[in-house]
Amino acid sequence: MAEQRFQLYDTTLRDGTQQEGMVLTVEDKLAVARHLDAFGVGFIEGGWPGAVPKDTEFFRRAEQELDLRTAQLAAFGATRRPGAMVSNDPQVRALVSAGTPVVTIVAKSHPRHVELALRTTLAENLAMIGSTVRFLVHAGRRVFVDAEHYFDGYRLNREYAMEVVRIAADAGAEAVVLCDTNGGGLPDRIGAVVDDTRTATGVRLGIHCHNDSGCAVANTLAAVDAGADHVQGTAHGYGERCGNADLFTVTANLLLQRGLEVVSLEQLREMSLSARSVAELTGIPVRAAAPYVGAGAFTHKAGLHASALRVDPGLYQHIDPALVGNAMHTLVSDMGGRSSVELKARELGYDVEAGSEPVARAAARIKDLESRGYSFESADASFELLLREELQGAVAGSLECPFDVETWRVGVDRQPGGGTRTQASVRLRVDGVPLSAAGEGNGPVNALDRALHTALDPFFPELTALEVVDYQVRVLPNSAGPGGGSGAAARVLITFSDGQRRWGTVGVDENTVAASWRALLDAVRYVLLSGARTGEDHYRAVPTAAVAD
Repeated sequence: MAEQRFQLYDTTLRDGTQQEGMVLTVEDKLAVARHLDAFGVGFIEGGWPGAVPKDTEFFRRAEQELDLRTAQLAAFGATRRPGAMVSNDPQVRALVSAGTPVVTIVAKSHPRHVELALRTTLAENLAMIGSTVRFLVHAGRRVFVDAEHYFDGYRLNREYAMEVVRIAADAGAEAVVLCDTNGGGLPDRIGAVVDDTRTATGVRLGIHCHNDSGCAVANTLAAVDAGADHVQGTAHGYGERCGNADLFTVTANLLLQRGLEVVSLEQLREMSLSARSVAELTGIPVRAAAPYVGAGAFTHKAGLHASALRVDPGLYQHIDPALVGNAMHTLVSDMGGRSSVELKARELGYDVEAGSEPVARAAARIKDLESRGYSFESADASFELLLREELQGAVAGSLECPFDVETWRVGVDRQPGGGTRTQASVRLRVDGVPLSAAGEGNGPVNALDRALHTALDPFFPELTALEVVDYQVRVLPNSAGPGGGSGAAARVLITFSDGQRRWGTVGVDENTVAASWRALLDAVRYVLLSGARTGEDHYRAVPTAAVAD
């Protein structure tokens, strides 16, 4: 594999896993590595063999199970112990036994850390660095040295920090990575120190920034501008305390803002997918506002924005979201107006005009409903149902829902031994034919959901895959009646899935169960609407939105 001119180095599987709450199995780590490789990073730091048994197992299995196309695996470890022979140091030998083409070792560059943490002399620390690097290079490994606490050490003793860099490079390290380990640096100082170190030593430098000052990405870019051409980071900025530099953000900025093709344009277009895939494996959701890859990165809510976006999406977006595999979204709310409704309708596949009467009516209804507690930002399905109501005749035709709700009820009984049982019953008419069904669940919403399935699945088999995957309820402020806070109205947001897609619905009522019922009905009607839009004969209806009941 040819040596990269610019090196993109991922440490998600080592530094990233130090984040609170992140526990990855060996299977998880292998899967994450495959996604990182597909994304195009040059190096994947897999862990610390010899020190962490799971990491030792990861490297053993990786040799047989990972077929990396872009990246090389790196094992991480430390310099030899003070006073020890490097060839006899079990931790250094474990690095060689890991069998990776690359080894990264952490070295102290801060005098107080040398004296207080390592409990050795400054001279011995330099000897430890030199002998460890030479041993690993002699064993046929490419070696990177992470100069820990470099920027703080530079402030305390500039000459010693620089001597660490020189010793590592003279011993054969391919690059010396300057680490803002405590994460308190700011871009101007990071850039100045990198520039001074590069000028004084002539060594190839890298950068590794933590995010405790909220500047990890900015600090990384400042280091690159100052001459660093090896960049370390983690997917989504995972890591202990405030995390590391987010490698997805860094990569997009380097390519799109600095013109450095650290990954290919094709790989960049898959970045949002890679980001979601890694997040699913770690179990830590992608932050909606995450730059470039977040669900809200190109989402617009204000009416002023929507009006401009109708003319030219570039007026309120710094890049075309397709470049990073993302897409523009419009949120419909009382902050928007006709332009927001038009953009959202077009996003959903409807050809409408902002000045049309149906769009004006939909915008007015949304403002009214949101003043009463509704929220359509996370309820696209409920919005589409409302929109279809206003478009009847213009787009949808005069279609009616194939079922009507006559009554529903829920009962909760206390059982012997202290348990509870929740039962629900519904009475419906399907094409005018009356029917009743019951359901039992672990709560009112679950029981109503089962009752609806019992009643409707035989008539509409497509509903069988419909399931609740998330449920949120919020008591609305300033809505409490005579009973005080317990009598306040509630807004219920439910997320549904059919195994392939997800969508949300909303219901509002003074009774939480009634609000949940409205959201459940919207989901059923939305499924039927989806069939109507595809033209399947057995879907004869355009649903009436539950919010209009």
